[in-house]
Amino acid sequence: MPVFSRPGNPATRQPGKSGGTPTATIPELKGQYESLDHRVQVRDDAAIDSDCLLAFKYEYPEQETQVRLDTDEFTAVCPWTGLPDYGTLDITYVPAQSCIELKSLKYYIMSYRDVGMVQEHAVNRILKDLVALCLPRSMKVTLDYRVRGGIHTAVSVSYEASGASR
Repeated sequence: MPVFSRPGNPATRQPGKSGGTPTATIPELKGQYESLDHRVQVRDDAAIDSDCLLAFKYEYPEQETQVRLDTDEFTAVCPWTGLPDYGTLDITYVPAQSCIELKSLKYYIMSYRDVGMVQEHAVNRILKDLVALCLPRSMKVTLDYRVRGGIHTAVSVSYEASGASR
C-alpha cells in the first residue's frame, strides 16, 4: 500500500516530478480513506467560560438604543466527529442597565472552540448566558454556520424582558 506523507517526502514523489504527488490509485486511496479514524478530543459544554463575561453600567437606560455585535470567527466542533464548524455570530440587543464588554465577549466566544455542540444548542446557550449577564430589554442571537454537506443553516433565538416596551 502506498505511503502518504507531507509534500516533499521522497516516498510520495513520482519519478521525474518535484513536490509530493501521491502515487495511490483511487481504489487504494478509498480503502485508506474508509479506515481513516482520527480521534479528536471534544470538550463538553462545561468548558464554556461564561464566568469571563463582563458588563458595564449603561448611562442612558431611558433610551431604546440598539446594539449590534457580530463576528465571523465563531467556531465549535461537531459533537459526533470532532470536525470544526465555522459560523457568523450576530448579537443584537437593547440594553436596560448594562452593556456587554467586548473583550470579555471575545474570550467567551473563543471558549466554544473545542466544544462539541450542535448549532441549535449553541445559539440558545449564548442567549442564556448573555441575558443572565446584562438583563437587556430585548436580545436576538443568530448563529449562521457555513455550508456543510450542501446545506446552509442559520438559527436565531430571541429574548424579550417582561414589560419591555417595543
